[in-house]
Formats: sequence, C-alpha cells, structure tokens
Amino acid sequence: MPELPEVETIANGVDRRVRGDSIVSVWFSNYKEPFKTPPAEMAAALGGLRIARARRVGKHIVVDLTAKSSRKLKAQWLVHLGMTGRLLVSWAEVPLPPHTHAVLHLASGRELRFVDPRRFGRLALLDVEAGGFTGPGREPLTIAAADFAGLFNGRKLSIKAALLNQSLLHGVGNIYADESLFRARIRPTRMAGRLTREELGRLRKALRAVLQSAIRAGGSSVSDYVDADGVAGFFQIQHRVYGREGEPCLVCGTSIRRIVLAGRGTHFCPRCQTAGRQGRDRGDQGPK
Repeated sequence: MPELPEVETIANGVDRRVRGDSIVSVWFSNYKEPFKTPPAEMAAALGGLRIARARRVGKHIVVDLTAKSSRKLKAQWLVHLGMTGRLLVSWAEVPLPPHTHAVLHLASGRELRFVDPRRFGRLALLDVEAGGFTGPGREPLTIAAADFAGLFNGRKLSIKAALLNQSLLHGVGNIYADESLFRARIRPTRMAGRLTREELGRLRKALRAVLQSAIRAGGSSVSDYVDADGVAGFFQIQHRVYGREGEPCLVCGTSIRRIVLAGRGTHFCPRCQTAGRQGRDRGDQGPK
C-alpha cells in the first residue's frame, strides 16, 4: 500500500500538472467498490469545477475544488489509493490503462485517471461545509516533540503497532515504521507506553528524516507504486531493514530478522535495535 512519501509524491505531481485546470466532464466505471460517494452524485457535482490544488492528508490525496469564477472552496475530491491504486495525469489521446475506474476530463486536454486493479482504493466527494477533510490522526512531518511523546503515553501495544495506528499518526505504514525504528535503535516489539522520552525523541527525528528522504527519492517502489507520470520511486535502494530478511545489517553485519507483529511482516536488526527494559522481545513470534 502506498504510504506517506508515495502519496505525497503523487499529490505533488498531480498538483503541478493540473492546478488551475477545470473539469469538463467525468466518467466512472460500473464497479461499486472504489466509490464511497455514488458515482452519479460525484459526476453531477464535479463537472464545471476548477482544481484549486491537490495535496496529501495522511494517506489520502485531497483535490480542493472551487467554482470557476471564485476562490472559495466548494468541494473536495478524496482519493485513497488502497493497495494498488494509481492517480495518473495523461493526455486524452493516451489509451486508458486496464482497470481504470475514474476519468476527469479537463479543459486543457489532460485527463486525471484513477486506476486500481484490486479495487481496494476509494473515491469520495466531501462537502466542505461539513468542515473539510483533516485526516484521522496527527501529521508526522509537523508534530511537535511533546505532542509526539504524548501519543504513546500509557499505550499497551508494541511501538510498531502504535506507529501503524492511523488515528495516532496518519500516513505511516509498514515500510517507514520499520526503517524509522531501525534508525532510532528501538526494537519494534517494545511496548509503546514504556519508551522513554529520550527514545521517543529519537524516534520522532528518525521518522521525520526517513519520510523526508523518501519524498525526495520519489517514494519506494516495491510493488505497484508509480507517481503521477507513471514513474517508479527510488527510496527502496536506501532500505536498511525492510525487505532485507537474512541479509547482513549494514551497520553491524548481524542478519536482519523478520517477524509478524500487529499482523504485519516486521524487519529489524537484533543487535542494533535493543530490547530495552522488556528484556527479550515478548511480542516476537519467531521467524516467518
């Protein structure tokens, strides 16, 4: 599933290409799965609106829309990519990819296309009079140190599971949780509520650094992810633990381990990432 850096890369690419363009007409597929708002309702509302900007909120791409003659926000088109979703900007003469479920025809001759083979993504239209979309949790790139530490106070779950909880920090997924915990030298099985303030400070800095580096590299292409132009990212070549099970740690040479934690494959270095106060990792379910 695309995580914060991939969604940020796509949103920025879409924004550069279609900001200020107007929606002439809309086409949606007949599959019901991608749509949280009925397609007919979205089509009726989107036609004639102007794209003020596209941006990321958590793991969502938010397209802010205004009337052509006004700067006042009128609606928001929300795109969640799910497991295999893509949001592409193409010229109208470029053939539609298979599994295309939405096409916004723009005045410039471009098209904004949502493609999703597995149909786990979601599209919705939000009435901004209800307050606009702010996401389910806090923003990891801007959260202050005290607020970050406060998210984990008393949490009786592993720090890996806490990082994946979108109601706490939205946008962080499996790849960047593993990579940031390695850089912070914290074992993923540690109980979140028992981490010290110093450890949480290291984790916050590591998480921000990893996410920012991944954004600069265009995200990690380990599966289906491509940006708004269909181009793969490059951060996967900088992965230090994720996807490196059995390979030597780039710091100490110890073999990278993979366990299942919070239902997700979790990668760490047994030597660099200490078990801390808990001693042996209680949540370790062994190699998988």
